[in-house]
Amino acid sequence: MIWTVVQTSWRRLKNNRSELVLTFVVPIIFFSIFAVIFGSRGGSSSGTPKIKVAIADSSETTISKRATELLREQQSLRLADRRASQPYSGSESAKDEPATTVSLATAEDLVRRGMVSAAIVFEPNSQGTIPEVRVLTDTYDQVASQVVTALVQRAVMTAASESTPNAFPPDNSAVRPAGFDPRNNPSAPLASMKPPDITVVDVLGGRKTNPVISMYAAGIAVMFVLFSATTASGSLLEERENSTLDRLLCSRLTMDQLLLGKWAYLTCIGIVQITLMFLWGSIVFGIELFSHWEGFTAMTLVTAGAAASFALFLASLCKTRTQLGWLSTIVILTMSALGGSMVPRYLMSENIQRIGLITFNAWALEGYNKVFWRDLPLRDLEWELGVLTLCALVFILCARACAVRWERS
Repeated sequence: MIWTVVQTSWRRLKNNRSELVLTFVVPIIFFSIFAVIFGSRGGSSSGTPKIKVAIADSSETTISKRATELLREQQSLRLADRRASQPYSGSESAKDEPATTVSLATAEDLVRRGMVSAAIVFEPNSQGTIPEVRVLTDTYDQVASQVVTALVQRAVMTAASESTPNAFPPDNSAVRPAGFDPRNNPSAPLASMKPPDITVVDVLGGRKTNPVISMYAAGIAVMFVLFSATTASGSLLEERENSTLDRLLCSRLTMDQLLLGKWAYLTCIGIVQITLMFLWGSIVFGIELFSHWEGFTAMTLVTAGAAASFALFLASLCKTRTQLGWLSTIVILTMSALGGSMVPRYLMSENIQRIGLITFNAWALEGYNKVFWRDLPLRDLEWELGVLTLCALVFILCARACAVRWERS
């Protein structure tokens, strides 16, 4: 009898396509996604994301200029251009251009706006030839600040050893060999020099009570709004199965009115969900919600509207609620992984980050990060608000086009 139960269960699984997909296909899909995200970081340098940095050199010394050149030669860095205030494209022509620096105010503004992950500041030092070095960091990218600090230390030490052999006091932990000349061997003396003092300044996170929670709240809120909206949109399929939809369409109600009514309901539910999550985060975890109410309101409206339109589009594609369940699980989890709801986007390679922009998760998260993390005004959210509004319009039009088959039948 036990074997009979096993055979019966297997036949049921074999005849249920949704269970087959969720059991055997979905795990492989997500394994592949996370393998691409994290596997590329351990591969070639072309797969790892370059750290975008800006350099402000007010000291104008030989050491600072040489250190800037060394930093520009680093394959893991991408310098900001003075003219465009945008990161280099990384093209071959950009490599032939001279290293450029920006002003201190511009460097700090680039960090605040998220256009660079860190800014390296060289300032005059009245006590010596070595310039004072500060690294302005954006702790949203928790890896970049550590990498940039290490690279700056090495660049300054190399530049100093090339220009003035006695620029650094010797480190007692290492002994130079007899007759050592650092000008003949610029890489070897680094082990026997004491690293320069570098001041790390947290430009954004240092002023926040709980800087990490605001990043996670947006990612979780967007993902669960998508799941709840898709589940609620399944009522369309239930109404179709029990012939309620036919009776509704025989009345004065049109398909346009039905879809817009469903969209308005799902949008209101999404707004309430996001608001409750951020209110809970504000009360319990210290998210600064009320000081950012304008940007939060705008982002919540367009995010909930886009999620509602997307849910109706998925429902209009499916024939049964079961089909909607497994399709929405695959699509939403994939979008959440690529869009940053599961894995911070700064951990992804540049190619994966570009692919993630096809999901509105990435645009929604970037908008919330600009509001709560970067403290940017509403006018700086134009791209995020525009893309999410366009997504809401496109998805509801696609849902209307797919719903034509219900009217014909």
